[in-house]
Amino acid sequence: MGITKTEIFTEEQNRLAMLLKAIAHPARIAILQRIMIVNTCICGDLVGELGLAQATISQHLKELKNAGLIQGTIEGASVCYCINPTAWDLLKNELSLFLSTYKGPANCC
Repeated sequence: MGITKTEIFTEEQNRLAMLLKAIAHPARIAILQRIMIVNTCICGDLVGELGLAQATISQHLKELKNAGLIQGTIEGASVCYCINPTAWDLLKNELSLFLSTYKGPANCC
């Protein structure tokens, strides 16, 4: 498999791709939706709600946290997660800007 030549793309293109890659899995979408619905930190009740193994959920949480979309705090033996509002606003703005560049149907196809 070849390596990605990220240096030939703009900072905005690389940032948007990284954020979208982080949410490009149905389990991660479900995790984010659950965190947004409860609008508070989630500390471990995702296993019962999503029906996935704890190790699987932990891996998905790690990917979301590495992308900066969620943030976590350690409380005793558990880690609680919530949406990172700064990263969420960045994703919303970058995606909106990207989607708004489409000008409508062209007469080419």
